[in-house]
Amino acid sequence: MEKAQQPAGAATPDDKAGQSRRTFLAAATASAFSFTIVPRHVLGGAGFVAPSERVNIAGIGAGGMGGGDIATFTKLGANFVALCDVDEERARGTFNAHPEARRYKDFRVMLDKEAANIDAITVGTPDHVHAVAAMAGIRAGKHVYCQKPLTHTLHECRALTKAAMDAKVMTSMGNQGHATEGARLTNEWIQAGIIGEVREVHVWSDRAGALWKQGIGRPSDTPAAPGTLDWNLWLGPAQERPYSPAYAPVGWRGWRDFGTGALGDMGCHIIDHPVWALNLGAPTSVEARTTIDGSFDSKNKPMFETFPIAAIIYFDFPARGSLPPVKMTWYDGGLMPAAPAELPAGQQLPGNGVLYVGSKGKMYHGSHGGMPTLLPASLHEAASHVPKSMTRSPGHYEEFYQACKGGPKPVASFDYSGPMTETVLLGVLALRAPGTRLEWDAEHQTVKNNPGLNQFVHTDYRAGWTL
Repeated sequence: MEKAQQPAGAATPDDKAGQSRRTFLAAATASAFSFTIVPRHVLGGAGFVAPSERVNIAGIGAGGMGGGDIATFTKLGANFVALCDVDEERARGTFNAHPEARRYKDFRVMLDKEAANIDAITVGTPDHVHAVAAMAGIRAGKHVYCQKPLTHTLHECRALTKAAMDAKVMTSMGNQGHATEGARLTNEWIQAGIIGEVREVHVWSDRAGALWKQGIGRPSDTPAAPGTLDWNLWLGPAQERPYSPAYAPVGWRGWRDFGTGALGDMGCHIIDHPVWALNLGAPTSVEARTTIDGSFDSKNKPMFETFPIAAIIYFDFPARGSLPPVKMTWYDGGLMPAAPAELPAGQQLPGNGVLYVGSKGKMYHGSHGGMPTLLPASLHEAASHVPKSMTRSPGHYEEFYQACKGGPKPVASFDYSGPMTETVLLGVLALRAPGTRLEWDAEHQTVKNNPGLNQFVHTDYRAGWTL
């Protein structure tokens, strides 16, 4: 493995040459048109990656999904010079795989010390830390890869999207299905009119309750945090509360203070595709219907600290030019749309997926851009003649890695994934007022007919944390 870069403040070869790594990489790409380059595998053997082509990255969140992202970028040739995780035991596998990377627990300290050594960061923390970590990277002028959902609140999402565009850094959110062949076929078939005019979409996930608990009360016991975990740093910008294994390392998705429930976890993988294929833009209204669970206040109103056991959420999207209005319905906690009558006997819809209802037929696919299936099956003959008009992706992670080296902007960059995540987070907001149809002003991020909910468009951070 290539050795880590020199400590912050030390002169690097690029500093002496008066150019940044990115300037060098861009210049090398441009000069390829003026002379012949000997393929690097001839010089260094199969799989060799020249040091000049590597991207130096710092990883924020090195366990769980964050560790998976780091491993994938490493396979592409990235050089992780620094790693940060609040729990050294959970990150042990990633730490051991990168023994030369400097280790930190506080990403703010890491970015301060490593700014001169890195080109990009990855963010693979719980949802409530995404925005502050990603924004710190953007403010430092670094490219940012952030796991989904992009942020914890609507305000964070809008602020992060704008900051990335202003800083002109490369970005990508971790919705891997956006790069798949199935996602592109879905776009091409719908836009070619194979299933006709689409006014109705159903989206669903089986994650709530299966991988973490929802509809439960606050833990009554307060055990000491494991010695390897810095609980204060794990809380980050969230309001202080005692440690509990109900929150960390994996249960946090079900808690409002830390996660965004099944909708935030899987919505960016599932809702992504109808938003993209139908050019949906922002919804004008949203309404949630939920199970009634959790604790209650003195007026017998629920005080939800977790998301409900199950929910159905209705999103209304207006007409877009010649495209008609669309109603999109989300289901979770074991709820799903009815199986289409055209579905052959014995077949079922996937546990996570999308069903498009058109005037000429229907289409469904699984999450992460699964290959689409047409109903009735006879529609596949017409679909086989639809031209492949969209550019195919070299791969989700490859898009971001090449963008850091001067390549094209990733398709899942924040200017797309930010607005799409806002739709997801609007559904999360609606779960705070089940049974009420909320009228949404997307431009000003305001609930027009229930101003009391606007306090939840963003949350207050603890002292010491800022966007």
